[in-house]
Amino acid sequence: MAKRIEDYGLIGNMLSAALVGKDGSIDWLCLPRFDSPACFAALLGTPDNGRWKIAPVSKRKTSRRYVPDTAILETRFETATGVVTLTDFMPINEGDRHVDLIRIVTGVSGTVEMEMELVLRFENGQAVPWVRRKDYGPSAIAGPNAVELHTDLTLEGRNMKTCARFAVTAGEVVPLTMSYHPSNEQPHFVRDRVEELDRATIWWREWVKHGSFEDMPEAWRAPVVRSLITLKMLIYAPTGGIVAAPTTSLPEKIGGTRNWDYRYCWLRDSALTLYALLNSGYRQEAEDWRKWLLRAVAGAPEQLQIMYGIAGERWLPEFEVSWLKGYEGSSPVRIGNEAAGQMQIDVYGELIDTLNAARDAELQPQEEAWRLQKVLLAHLVTAWQTPDRGIWEVRGPARPFTHSRMMAWVAFDRAVICTERYGLEGPVAKWREARQQIHDEICTNGFDEKKNSFVQYYGGETLDASLLLMPQVGFLPAEDPRVIGTIAAVERELLQGGLVMRYSTNETEDGVGGDEGAFLACSFWLADAYVLTGRREDALKLFDRLLRLRNDLGLLSEEFDTVGQRLLGNFPQAFSHIGLINTAHNLVSAGGPARQRADKTAPSKPHRVSADRV
Repeated sequence: MAKRIEDYGLIGNMLSAALVGKDGSIDWLCLPRFDSPACFAALLGTPDNGRWKIAPVSKRKTSRRYVPDTAILETRFETATGVVTLTDFMPINEGDRHVDLIRIVTGVSGTVEMEMELVLRFENGQAVPWVRRKDYGPSAIAGPNAVELHTDLTLEGRNMKTCARFAVTAGEVVPLTMSYHPSNEQPHFVRDRVEELDRATIWWREWVKHGSFEDMPEAWRAPVVRSLITLKMLIYAPTGGIVAAPTTSLPEKIGGTRNWDYRYCWLRDSALTLYALLNSGYRQEAEDWRKWLLRAVAGAPEQLQIMYGIAGERWLPEFEVSWLKGYEGSSPVRIGNEAAGQMQIDVYGELIDTLNAARDAELQPQEEAWRLQKVLLAHLVTAWQTPDRGIWEVRGPARPFTHSRMMAWVAFDRAVICTERYGLEGPVAKWREARQQIHDEICTNGFDEKKNSFVQYYGGETLDASLLLMPQVGFLPAEDPRVIGTIAAVERELLQGGLVMRYSTNETEDGVGGDEGAFLACSFWLADAYVLTGRREDALKLFDRLLRLRNDLGLLSEEFDTVGQRLLGNFPQAFSHIGLINTAHNLVSAGGPARQRADKTAPSKPHRVSADRV
């Protein structure tokens, strides 16, 4: 029986990441990068598609936690004969491209019979490796990939699996390391596992200390720190790119076809990501993200993509993996993402808003950033009127989406602000004209008088949760009756079980079909809209509801099934955790990220209020 999505925890080293189940089985791991083919793919298939399980032989009671302020996962197994802990982590070797996965079994009391099963299946769960025995353990090779298992355990091969059975007594420590290297290179040196554990613990705690949480209520500090650690694990260190999630094809509805590959970097997340990092005190990560953006989008303005690979790759072809049956039978399993080729006008605004916020925050200036913006705006002057696929990447008809046009307005608005605030040169009269034209058009064609609300696209009647961002980006003041009416309409038509749907899948021709869960980032946006409109108690209530959706380790996926009461979609999801971070700052500070973005003030300089006012 498949584990629920919330039964998994994440470990990582800013090169790749693994999902570890409550039962001690690592069911998902891509090597050597987030977007590489998986060598453990049981998450989307069966154990025969690859996993690494270490667990007691007998029945046990299980609990788990992250070692505080770290990405080190500790699972505690209590059996009738004793207690053991299983510690899982990936060492962080800065400047090193090595990927090691360390598992340490420690006896706490009594004696516990343990079993290990290692099933390596490269190329997304299909390629059985050639295994050779060495003095430290087996060496497995398949094409370009090689893995070494370092252990003192007595191993046996069984049905193309590596197995072991062993007993652990109180005080005994049994370490294992799985080490990856390209098959044409020699294996790298594997350090002492206990020393690596101490080193990783110190590294993560020192990183957390760089954050700014002094005004954060104690009840919120842990969720915010866990979200930031999760976001940090989703950064690809060599480039600074941030993946939306470390997984592909976890379904937005169990048994459905809304299964997408999220192991890439989306421009639509860029501004909110920057605000989350800067307001939390992580300027270096924000600067690395900005640099990644500039490198990724360099090129012809009409070729700007909505997403890129973790090193800025543009070609992300989508195909289906037939031998993986999908999570709980949710097929197809997709590799790559066809949406990379879509036209989405909103990404121009997201990018320029991000670069403007970075300039306000006094991140390292670069002349080419302004030159890039002017080139993009010269294209956008006419391109903003082009029907597109919208923020939600519909695969149905292109339309004049209201959010897309609004973000085009943001692009011109931020450009005008840059000329006024910093004296930068550009065709400001043309930009002011475009800004006003877009604003007038949206207010005329994107607003439905009967609903007293903005709508998803011109001429339509359906709603879209992205319209909740309207006061946050400064398009209209939060107190504007049209903003108030839009929030009321979202509450009336898109709330399901107290959470926000992106849009009605029954009323929108999105080219995909089927239902989906409530989109967690949108629910955080509603909380932010409550803050901006003075509905603080409603914001606190919704934020508390969202915090209770996290799994026992503090992790969130993309969506939530309000009927089945379970997490859905790729996991853990950066956008959901970014929402949590920003909403917490909005509730703590009168000048939090939402107000900073609305007022176009520096995200690194929030005006805080005392925590006792929360």
